[in-house]
Amino acid sequence: MIIKFEHLFTAHIEVGRPIEIGDVGIGYRRIIPIIGGSFEGARMRGKVLSGGADYQLIRKDGVTELSAHYTIETDNGVPIYVINRGYRHGSKEIVDKIFRGEDVPHDSYYFKTSPVFEVSNKNYDFLNRMMFIGEGVRKPTKVEVTFYQIL
Repeated sequence: MIIKFEHLFTAHIEVGRPIEIGDVGIGYRRIIPIIGGSFEGARMRGKVLSGGADYQLIRKDGVTELSAHYTIETDNGVPIYVINRGYRHGSKEIVDKIFRGEDVPHDSYYFKTSPVFEVSNKNYDFLNRMMFIGEGVRKPTKVEVTFYQIL
């Protein structure tokens, strides 16, 4: 059996200034506010609503654990809750640049996610029962995540 993937949508997530919690013993905690954005794909498109956040833990080994919670809304008004967990890591030089909000080449680090969606609208209920993966690119003021459905 071969696993196949199908592009679901690409999200352009605008982020605010990080809230620096600091060293919490197991790593460095920061919260990245999600302030807006958009998403588009063949089956769905819409906007990223403000009010979410990415709760990051930068571990002692340099790996950033990501746990983003936010809401997207389709262009026909359907809200969808997103929980997107993942890992981001690279060389110390690249990770330090990302941490400072600098632009780095997208192929210079690892940034993969495992999203879960929650929706009550029957037109999008496949999101409640399928598996998805994401691949991210961190920019200075936004994050681009391309989501794929595992078929």
